Amino acid sequence: MSGRYPDDVDVVIVGSGPAGSAYARILSEQAPLATVAMLEVGPTVSDPPGAHVKNIADPDARRDAQRRSEGPGAGGDTVGSPGDVKAGERRPRPGTFLLEDGYTQPEEDGLPVAAFSSNVGGMGAHWTAACPRPGDSERIGFLDGEGVLDELLAEGDRLLGVTADAFDAAPFSGLVRERLAAVVDDGRPSDRRVQRMPLAVHRRDDGRLAWSGSDVVLGDITRANPRFSLVDDSLVTRILLANGAASGVEVRDRRSGETHEITARHVVVAADALRSPQVLWASGIRPAALGRYLNDQTQIVFASRLRDVAGGSAPRGDGALSETSGVSWVPFTDELPFHGQIMQWDTSPIPLADDDPIVPGSIVGLGLFCAKDLQASDRVAFHETAVDAYGMPAMRIHYTLTDCDRAVIARAKDEIVRLGCAVGEPLDGDPFVLPLGSSLHYQGTVRMGTSDDGASVCDPFSEVWEAPGVFVAGNGVIPTSTACNPTLTSVALAVRGARRIAERLA
Repeated sequence: MSGRYPDDVDVVIVGSGPAGSAYARILSEQAPLATVAMLEVGPTVSDPPGAHVKNIADPDARRDAQRRSEGPGAGGDTVGSPGDVKAGERRPRPGTFLLEDGYTQPEEDGLPVAAFSSNVGGMGAHWTAACPRPGDSERIGFLDGEGVLDELLAEGDRLLGVTADAFDAAPFSGLVRERLAAVVDDGRPSDRRVQRMPLAVHRRDDGRLAWSGSDVVLGDITRANPRFSLVDDSLVTRILLANGAASGVEVRDRRSGETHEITARHVVVAADALRSPQVLWASGIRPAALGRYLNDQTQIVFASRLRDVAGGSAPRGDGALSETSGVSWVPFTDELPFHGQIMQWDTSPIPLADDDPIVPGSIVGLGLFCAKDLQASDRVAFHETAVDAYGMPAMRIHYTLTDCDRAVIARAKDEIVRLGCAVGEPLDGDPFVLPLGSSLHYQGTVRMGTSDDGASVCDPFSEVWEAPGVFVAGNGVIPTSTACNPTLTSVALAVRGARRIAERLA
């Protein structure tokens, strides 16, 4: 050991989000003799490490955990309500921070609210926990044969603790789905019809809801593994290579400022879709596709109110999911290339009269996520000399909506109004397009492919083509244009990569 760090391990995992944690879990299950070190640039903000901050009962402690996750943005103003977003204010959501600059380039759309989190558990400590399965062209065709992708997705469900019934007790959710189905389901296959949203949420023995974070993915078996270590406040500055293959990492202790080298046979880079290519680039691993095919999901929101429903009134809150919430899913199809996440609230996104009480669960927030028209020119690039707040190569986002993208957004705006009218009485005059980057679902920057043809960074097992022993993980690996929440898919792909490493270590 060198202070907090091991000198030599079999596997180093850079990043502690759900995908990186899936590597640690599968290795603990299938290669129990392997030594594994997980390094996270941010602090531990929850107990157990990596737990979702929504599980912190005390509001002040929860806000403190969020602030500590905000890295260089800690202490700044965050979004407090949907009204802040509609006012056009460029502010991050609690628990995240934005790029200070470089988020847009001249005559491009950019990603003005591209956001990050720096904490043990990564964005998995702050996410909405939605885990829909990809469908139609969202699916990765070269993994579809012989049920490979579906088996991996089922493993992702297991690791994330996905359920579909956590909000079954919520009032009116059946009514909402019934009204949506009446205008959506005709002609759709059964798995693409309106249904409960699969969520990484479960009900604890005491009856309270618990949201899955990296703690659930790691599981007891990883926490009890004496050969696994998790070190926070640790910035991996570069991957070490010997004869072009992985040989370890260089890591800076953010507490002491000291730099250490850890020898490793395999390195898994699971930072996020923007920082994973940053680590590779800083290490001199720069394949043609690195950072390219950047894929956000433009998000359109609308709201309706259920009328003629009875129940007690609810206090005006902050719009967060509560016990009276329901979460429904309108799946993506190639004919309607957007994914619908429909949530019930106890508060209205627009001011209502003080004498107009809200029935809990009667405010329906509709969100449609649009699939992107993929372009190699949409990318995150890195500056040769300028650095970010961590001292890593500064990011420059290049991102432009195509005519196809704008046509899909126009269709989604029409569709969300149609759905809102089917559900109830619209509260908004027009649907609102959230600032680009709002989805937090960035993908494609270290994308998977079947051949080293310049259009992919890694092979179908997530191993980087030009750097054997280096694996990439997270949403950036997904090569398809998706509209659904990507976490389940990225965890599924991580399972495959981890199994490949486990085979080599057996």
